[in-house]
This record gives sequence, structure tokens and C-alpha cells, in this order.
Amino acid sequence: MDTLAMRAREPVNILLVDDQPGKLLSYEAILAPLGENLIQASSGKEALEHLLRTDIAVVLIDVCMPELDGFELATMIREHPRYQRTAIIFVSAVHLTDIDRLRGFECGAVDYVGVPVEPEILRARVGVFADLHRKTRQLEWLNQELERRVAERTSELTAAAARLRESEAALRDRDRRKDEFLAMLAHELRNPLAPIRNVVELLRQHAAGGREVRWSYEVIERQLAHLSRLVDDLLDVSRITRGKLELRPEPADFRDIARAAAEAIQPSVAARGVLLRVSLPQVPVPVRADTVRMTQVVLNLLDNACKFTPPGGTIGLTVELEAGRVRIAVADTGAGITEGELPRLFQMFYQSDTGTAPSQGGLGIGLALVKLIVEMHRGTVEATSAGPGLGSEFVVRLPLAEAVRKPIEHRPAAGGIPLESPGRRILVVDDNEDNAESLAMLLRRRGHEVHTAHDGETAVALAEELGVEVVLLDIGLPVLDGYQAARAIREQPWGKGIMLVAVTGWGQENDRQRSREAGFDAHLVKPVDLAELMKLVLAPASETR
Repeated sequence: MDTLAMRAREPVNILLVDDQPGKLLSYEAILAPLGENLIQASSGKEALEHLLRTDIAVVLIDVCMPELDGFELATMIREHPRYQRTAIIFVSAVHLTDIDRLRGFECGAVDYVGVPVEPEILRARVGVFADLHRKTRQLEWLNQELERRVAERTSELTAAAARLRESEAALRDRDRRKDEFLAMLAHELRNPLAPIRNVVELLRQHAAGGREVRWSYEVIERQLAHLSRLVDDLLDVSRITRGKLELRPEPADFRDIARAAAEAIQPSVAARGVLLRVSLPQVPVPVRADTVRMTQVVLNLLDNACKFTPPGGTIGLTVELEAGRVRIAVADTGAGITEGELPRLFQMFYQSDTGTAPSQGGLGIGLALVKLIVEMHRGTVEATSAGPGLGSEFVVRLPLAEAVRKPIEHRPAAGGIPLESPGRRILVVDDNEDNAESLAMLLRRRGHEVHTAHDGETAVALAEELGVEVVLLDIGLPVLDGYQAARAIREQPWGKGIMLVAVTGWGQENDRQRSREAGFDAHLVKPVDLAELMKLVLAPASETR
């Protein structure tokens, strides 16, 4: 802006054109006080030469000149694009009629001055047009500066946008790799959990029924269940951050959902020495919900209450009907919540620290999942507490539906699975030999003929050779993976009626979709629910496909 101010004060060029030297000197004397650059030309030709070399703001032209008169010179000046805005002032002692003046204006003049000239008037008129030219030039400079700055800013914004796109691409790539890592981590964690659960069940069946031994099995089972939930939570974090947590709503009776969650939490509350009270209505509570996810909601709330309730405390699960809604409340007599913590409880990864209980572990996403799932069901959730040491209450409200489907099936605990069942010829395929052999032993204990394989190619060959009825097939196999092996079996006439069950550590929705496309009848995630597995083993393939 300082440069522009300096330019605004620079003198402009004024061209004086007359064939009489005396008049040129007089014009120069009159206009000298303006402080502008005064240039003299004694003919039209000389004036044109100056105009071609110099930026002229005002041209003072005598009308009567030899060779090229003032009118002809003015016309030539106006025809040049560079001088469209140059001010032309005619000076004449002869051509002073209105017709002369009209011709002068038609040639592009902005003023017409008669002789004798009044010095003050001439100076004032020339000064006005000189200032106007200066301001016009200043505006042009300002416009050029503005265009330059806009161009610079546009270039900066373009570069910033490019960097932002690169950053977004890098973030998407990191997010993709994170999701892949979480999926791989879940797979790798589930694989060792599966044989542990199988061996625990085998030991339970063989060991004597001593109290301490039974307690040891129960501890291992509880911790296995806890590890499995942590793995599922890891994948839920990935789904939430990508907005891919999906629901599969269906008509249900919320009493069945509450019973399933209460049954699942019972081993934990018993181990902690906490009393669980469940209060359900006598009439059906119809909702339209994803029963798996809504059971997860109630279970997370009960698990949270169990963590912060000391031995001897009480947890209450109450389901009540309200006007058009169902109210689900989980109350405890535990550590309570400070007023400052209440607004943050449902934030992802938030860990409550009441100061009255030690850290209870976990990933800090259980309550965040509760809020997300409830809101996806068009419901609400809130938490209240009278303060530290005074317990807390979490209340979920969901809209009621009209119809109720059949009650949720209560699966027996692993130890309650009947040993006697019609024997079937089964092929267990897993590259983890511990898992394959332990699962095979469990199935043999139930009267089945079981064979094992550790790669996909061998599995396809054995399935045909042995004429198996059921194939429990891992996905991450060498030679042929589980999807390829399943397709190979389904392509054969003898493979059409085989029950194909994916038993894998891969548990995301796209994994299940790929299983369906490959021809699997079911997709179980390690460590498998043994009751569900036994049900599938005994079911005809046509019932699940």
C-alpha cells in the first residue's frame, strides 16, 4: 500500500500541442503550478510520436495547425486503444461557433476553450482531468494489486486444498490399515481362545466334580467370555468410526432380551458376590429391535454396574411399560458418579474414576456403544447418580412396536450340552492343529465320527473321499482358503447337500457376506458357542441355507 500511495502522488504527463512556440510557452507558464510533467509538441506528427512513447493524461491541442489539424489529431488519438480515456482539450481563437464545438466533442474532446485563455480556468480544467487520470490510474493499480493478491491467495488455497486432499487420502489409508489391523488382531486373538474353550470343556467332562475344580473351570470360562467381548468391542470401535455399525431389527418381546442379558451376566455377579434382581412385566413388551445388539446394550449396562458395585451390593434390572414406550432401568448400590462425570460417561474411551473404587479395566467404549445402539433404535439413554458412594441408575427408553416374535432362545451353558446325540460324519478343517484336534475330541465325545484336515485342498479331497455330512471350515487356510474350498465343494454333485459351517476368527459383516457367497450354511466366530455349534451340526443343510 505504501507503493500505491507513492504512485498516487506521482505527476502525470500533459501534452501541449501548438504550431506557435509562443503559445506553448504561455501554456507551460499557466500550467506549471500544477506540478505535472509538461511536454511540448509543435505539430500533430510530433504529438503522435510523444503519444506512442509516453503515457499521456491530458492533451491540450490547438485546432488550427498545418498538415494535421486539431480535429484530425484528436480523431487519431481516440482511435488508439491506449488513449481511450485520455482527456483532450481543444484551444482555438478562430473556430468558436457551436458547430465547431460540436465537431470537437464528436472528435473525442472533453472540453473546448476559446482564446484569449483565462489562466485560472484553464489551469483548473486541466487540473481536474489530471487528477481524474491519476485516480483512474490508482484504481487500475489497486485492481492489479487485488488481482495479484487474489491470484496468490487462490494459489495458496489450491495448494492447501491439494495438501488437504493428500492428508485426507493419507488418513483414509491409515484408517483402512487400522481397520485391517483390528480385524487381523481380532482374528489372531480369537484363534487361541477357541482351543482353550474346547479343552476346558473336555476337562470339565473328564474331571472329578470337586468344588475347587468346578470353580476353576468357571473362572476360566468367565475370563474367556470377557476376552471375547473385548475382541468384539475392538471391532465395534472400527465399525463406529466408519459409520458401518448396522442393525437387523425384527419384532421381539423385550422381556426375552432382558432375560438373555441377565442370564449372560449371572456368572459375573455371582463371582463378585453381588445380588441381581430382575423385575419384568407380566404382559409382553413388543419392540422392533436388533435383538443381538439390544441384548448387548442391557449386558453392557449390567456389566458396568457389576464392575462398580462392591460385594454384598445389589443390582436391579427393571423393565416397565410407559405411554408408547418401554423403560429399561439398571440401578446399583455401587460407587456412584460425580456430577462432573455424568456428561462424559457416554464418550468413546472415557474411563470413569470415582475415587472410591480401583480401575475396573475395559476399553472405555461399552457405554458409548450403548448410546449409539439405543439412538439407532430411536431411543434415549440417560444416567443419574446422587453422588460418589450412592449408586447410580441408567435408564433406556425405546418405542413400543405392535407385534412380538417368538421368544429369544436361551442357550444352555457349555457344561449343559447333552453328550448323547445322533452321530454324524464330520470334517474339522483348521490350520491351528490345537483347535482342530480339541474341537474334534469334543465332537467325538458326543458320538460323532470326526476327521481333521489342516489345509483347504486336503479338506476338499477328504470331504469327497469320506462322504462327510458336515464340514467345519476355517477361512484362513493354506493352499486353498476357506472360501475357495467351500466353492470347490459346492461345485461337485456330492457337495450339494453337505452342511458347510465357517468357523473362523474373521467376524465382520463383509466376512459373513463372503461366506454366504461362497456357499456356507452358517458363519460362526471363534471361540464358538458350543450349544449353537451342536445345533448346526445336527441340522440338515437345507434348514440353514
